Amino acid sequence: MGATSLTTAPMRQPTWRNYWGWGSGDMLGAGAQAVITGWLFYFFVTFCGLSAVEAGLILGLPRLIEAISCPLIGYMSDNLRNSRIGRRIGRRRIFLIAVLPLLPSFALLFVTGQTFWYYLAVFIFFELLYTAFLIPWETMAAEMSKDYAEKAKFAGARMLVAQGSAILASFLPTLLIAQFGGKDTAEPFFWMAVIFGILFSLVVLIVLLSSWERPYTEEELRQPVATLSWAEAAQIPFKMFRDLFSTLRIRAFRQHLSIYLGGYLSQDIFNTAFPIFVATVLLGSMGATLAISQLMTVMYIAQFFSVMIAIRVVIKVGPVFAYKAAITLFITATLLYGWLYLQQRAVGAEAPSPLWLFGPIILAGLGRGTLNFVPWSVYNYLPDVDEAVTGLRREGIFAGVMTMVRKVAQSVAIVATGWLIGLGGYVSPKSVAGGVVTQSETAVMTVTLVMVVGPILMMLLGLWAAYNFNLTAKTHRVLVDEVERLRAGETEPSSPEAQRIVEDLTGWRYETLWGRGDKNRKPAA
Repeated sequence: MGATSLTTAPMRQPTWRNYWGWGSGDMLGAGAQAVITGWLFYFFVTFCGLSAVEAGLILGLPRLIEAISCPLIGYMSDNLRNSRIGRRIGRRRIFLIAVLPLLPSFALLFVTGQTFWYYLAVFIFFELLYTAFLIPWETMAAEMSKDYAEKAKFAGARMLVAQGSAILASFLPTLLIAQFGGKDTAEPFFWMAVIFGILFSLVVLIVLLSSWERPYTEEELRQPVATLSWAEAAQIPFKMFRDLFSTLRIRAFRQHLSIYLGGYLSQDIFNTAFPIFVATVLLGSMGATLAISQLMTVMYIAQFFSVMIAIRVVIKVGPVFAYKAAITLFITATLLYGWLYLQQRAVGAEAPSPLWLFGPIILAGLGRGTLNFVPWSVYNYLPDVDEAVTGLRREGIFAGVMTMVRKVAQSVAIVATGWLIGLGGYVSPKSVAGGVVTQSETAVMTVTLVMVVGPILMMLLGLWAAYNFNLTAKTHRVLVDEVERLRAGETEPSSPEAQRIVEDLTGWRYETLWGRGDKNRKPAA
C-alpha cells in the first residue's frame, strides 16, 4: 500500500500491510546490528589480524560520534515539518530516500587485509547511514497510530522481522561455508555482507511505500512555510540539547531508558564475547565458525518465538511481567555457561554434549527476544506521555535520545569487553605463524567471566528500574483521555485516579501539564 499525501487527512487505520511494511525496516535496524555484534569482532580478530583491543575500539568509537548525530537527526526530522521539503516529501521520508542507494557499502566492512584505520573509517561511514535511517524510521509508528494495541502490533511486526534478520545473519555463514568447500575462511563473510547490503536498500524502499507520517491539520497548512535565518541556525545546537535534556524530565522515560539499556547492553556484551567463548572454551580451537553459526541460529530462532509470545503477554498483562520473565531466562542461560566452564576445567572434557551446547542458548534466545521487544513496544507510547507535559509531539527527539544513550553506553560496553579480553591475554590466531594458537587458562577464564558476569550486571540494572514502571494498556488509555481533555482546554483531571496515573507517568503535578509548568514550551494547537 502506497503512502498517502502529506496534506490534511483523518488518521488512517493501519492494516497488516502497514504493520509488516513498516516493520520490515528492522531488517536494516536489527539485521545490521546482528551481523555487526554477532560477527564483526570475531571476524576482525580471526581473519584480519587485529587485536581484541583494536577490534573493540573499531566497534566502540563510532558510537561516540553517533552520540551527536542521533539527536541531531531526531531534532532535524522533528523540525522539518513546516519546511518546504517537509511538506512536499516528508520530514522523516527525506532521510530514508537519501540513504537508500548508499547501503550496499556495508560489504566494505568485510574486506580482509586492510588497516585498523580503514575499518574504523568504513564503520563510521556505515553507522552514520544507519543512524540517518533508524531515527526517522523509528518515529513513524508513533505517528501512524494512537491506539495501544495497534502500536503493540507495530512493535511486534518490527521485532519479528528483527529476529528473522538475526536468524539470517547467523545462518548465512553456514550456507556460504558449504558453498566454499567447508573451509573456515573470510570469504563467506564478505558475500554475506553483499547480500545484506542489497537487502537493506530493498527494505528501505518497502518502508517508503507502506508507511506515512502524521497528517497535517488545517491550521498547520494555513501557516507559512518556515524559513531559517543564519541567527536561528546558530541557535539549533542549543535548542537541540535543551530538548534532549528536557526528555529526561519525564519520569516514565527515565525508567524506560534503564529498562532499555539493561536488556540491550547485556546482549551487546554477550554477543561480543560469545563467539570467542565457543572457540576457546566449548571447542578449544579457533576453527569454530560453523559451530558458532549453528548456535547463533538456534538462539535467534528461539528469540523469534519469544517475540511472538511477548506480543500477547505485553498486551494482556503488561511489559513489566514480560521483562522480569525474560531476565530470569537469560540470567539462567549465562549461569549455565559459567557452570559449563567450571565443569570443563574440572574434568578436562574436550567438548560438551549437544545438550550443553544448545540447551543454554535456547534459554538465552527465549529471554533475549522478549528483552528486545519490551523497550520498543513501550517507546511507541512515550511521546504521548511527553505530550501531556509539553503539549508537543516530539517523536524524533525521543528516538534520538534513546539511540544516543544506547550508542554511548554500547560504545563503553564493547570497548570495555574488548579491553578486558585483551587484558586477559587473548591472542589473535592471525597474528601467529600458522594461525594456530592455544589460549592461556587466564585468557579462557577472562572470556568466560566477561560473558557471564557482564550481562548479569546489566540485566539487574534493568530489573531494578522495571519494578516501579507503571505504563500499561490501562494507564495509557487514561493518559490519552487526559491529553484530549487538556487539548480541549480543560485544566482539571477527570478523576482523582486519572490525576494519580498521569502524575505517576509524567513525574509532574497536574496543574503544570500542557506546557503550564515550562515557560519555554507552548502547547500545540
